[in-house]
Amino acid sequence: MIRPVLTEIGIFLIPFAVYVLFLIATRAGLLVPANWPLHLVAKLTVAALVLVIASLVLLAEFSGAPPHSTYMPAHIENGRLVPGVEK
Repeated sequence: MIRPVLTEIGIFLIPFAVYVLFLIATRAGLLVPANWPLHLVAKLTVAALVLVIASLVLLAEFSGAPPHSTYMPAHIENGRLVPGVEK
């Protein structure tokens, strides 16, 4: 469960990381408040939310079992545990 959460946090941080790289490349002060105006932070936040929503939609659309598959739950066969599968 921690891996998907960390993945979405990483995707959220992408626009901010790109802006930090831009500030480093232009040799502007990273911690100077003038380089982080509220309207720019708002735009970066909106871009980050769009990326997270798009990644969640793509994850829901292209992951998981194929359509019309049937889940066979885990069961015991000949004294051995057989894991659940989609067929």
